[in-house]
Amino acid sequence: MEEHLSQIDINSVRENAEILITEEDINLAIDTVAKDIESSFNKEVPVMLCVMKGGLMFTSALMQRIASPMVLDYVHVDRYRNKTQGSSIHWHKEPDTSLLNKTVIIVDDIFDEGYTLQELIAYCEVKGAKKVLSAVLLKKKLSNTPTNVTPDFIGLEVTDRYVFGWGMDYKGYLRNLSSIYAITESDS
Repeated sequence: MEEHLSQIDINSVRENAEILITEEDINLAIDTVAKDIESSFNKEVPVMLCVMKGGLMFTSALMQRIASPMVLDYVHVDRYRNKTQGSSIHWHKEPDTSLLNKTVIIVDDIFDEGYTLQELIAYCEVKGAKKVLSAVLLKKKLSNTPTNVTPDFIGLEVTDRYVFGWGMDYKGYLRNLSSIYAITESDS
């Protein structure tokens, strides 16, 4: 169930948040990830699989920087459901594109514990993908990750805090910010 916050509450979260990564640093990281992804193609046309909603901005930015042909599709899964703590993965939409014998690049906003990425990789493999790669804008620095997956392409790393902006939300809001922020303890 979506939590409705007032404009005053949303503004308060934003005003009290700490800016962790500037728009300039994000763009430099995306430039690097795009070059690394493009150099991994071997005369193939990959399927870029955007993980909605958080991966939308990152996917769009990557596509603008990659000149090689690709197919775009998306999945809509979530663990947070507009909350600040994750739970089980909920599927809203599977991709329309066949993944059979394709190279798939899963693009998401953030990697923390790895549950979402683990499930998406397994899904792509079951659908017959010949190769599955993954790219995330952010990877949280965790002392212990409960899964054995790691993204192939990582833009930036952040400490283990709840972050928002650049596609990542705070209770469904503030995805549209051009920098990345961390909430303060009082807003958790």
